[in-house]
Amino acid sequence: TLLVATPLVYSVPEALLVGELASMLPVEGGYYQWVKRAFGPFWGFWNGWLSWTYSLLDMAIYPVLLLQYLRFFAPGLGSVASWLIACAMIWGATWLNLRGTRVVGGASTLFGALVLAPFVVLTVIATARWLSPGHGASLVPAPMPPAGTSFLGALGIGVSQAIWNYSGWDNASTISGEIQDASSNYPRALLRAVPLVAGVYLVTIIPVLAVTNAAAWTDGAWPDLAASLSGPRLGAWIAAAGMLSAFALFNALLLAYSRIPLVLAQDGLLPQVLARTDARGVPRNAVVVSAVAYSIFAVIPFGGLLAGDVLLYTAALALEFAALLKLRQSEPELRGPFRVPLGIPGLAVLAALPILVIVAAVILEIRSHEIGLPGVLAAVALALAGPVWYRVVPKSA
Repeated sequence: TLLVATPLVYSVPEALLVGELASMLPVEGGYYQWVKRAFGPFWGFWNGWLSWTYSLLDMAIYPVLLLQYLRFFAPGLGSVASWLIACAMIWGATWLNLRGTRVVGGASTLFGALVLAPFVVLTVIATARWLSPGHGASLVPAPMPPAGTSFLGALGIGVSQAIWNYSGWDNASTISGEIQDASSNYPRALLRAVPLVAGVYLVTIIPVLAVTNAAAWTDGAWPDLAASLSGPRLGAWIAAAGMLSAFALFNALLLAYSRIPLVLAQDGLLPQVLARTDARGVPRNAVVVSAVAYSIFAVIPFGGLLAGDVLLYTAALALEFAALLKLRQSEPELRGPFRVPLGIPGLAVLAALPILVIVAAVILEIRSHEIGLPGVLAAVALALAGPVWYRVVPKSA
């Protein structure tokens, strides 16, 4: 249900609204610049701050995912070794990012093809078994919350994970200044990517869910599920693809997230050392500082990262949607090639859908005292630190 409902009530509205904003203002810094133009420097800064701080949590998720898949090959991996491997992943992607936007883009295309290949094979095998006579499997798994988590808390974490899987459509806006004809190409890419991502999730997860035991669906379970259906070779292939996927996602997102401290520094809201770029236009210092922060946050468990990430993203996204409504009203002549064919009341309803979904997820996941609540509390602390920084540090700089 979540896999079908989330794209419809969350991803599609977000992609449409972000597509109009990206078409309207295709500038470096993306959502920071949108909110700044609509509401002024403080709100622009806070949006950038929220986005950068949620990136600290979001980016730490990918090393955790890589380690989950790596444990298929090395189940006894210790905590120190795990952290060192996570750092190797982080700094490998940092090296690629320091080589420029084109290198990251080319690598992402190659990685995408390599990651999808074993999942195509797994989907074909699972579908064939599902359609075979007498498979006897059910698509309705029994609810099994982890220890210390109520059913509602587990549901909240599940909704948050679905949102996380289908979110981030505004991320690439931060490099709009480096995208050719971003005003047209960004909305066009969104309109293609949303149904493609939703389709890949559905055609992969549903057949495998139908022919496996619900109790086997835990964090990092894909290799074991594949091995149970077709043997250890497919399990190993899926595990390797999962590791590559985590690296590829981290690599691409580092490109987007590192532009936020860049534009904040250019506006005098962060130390000027972060505003420096090299001959290729790469903000080397912003990339390196971000990588250092991600290396520290890589020690936090997956569930806590997810809960905090979703809450901070909610606040940032709400500011971006409010910016679109404000700009439609205050600057009606400001428009790009793509525009959502709705008036301001219709846009407000469209904007409310994804925000309400995320708020519901956060309220539910707080009930998970062992996993969700600590992540939410950390997110609140990070969010409140932004206005303090804005009021105190820039004035003394």
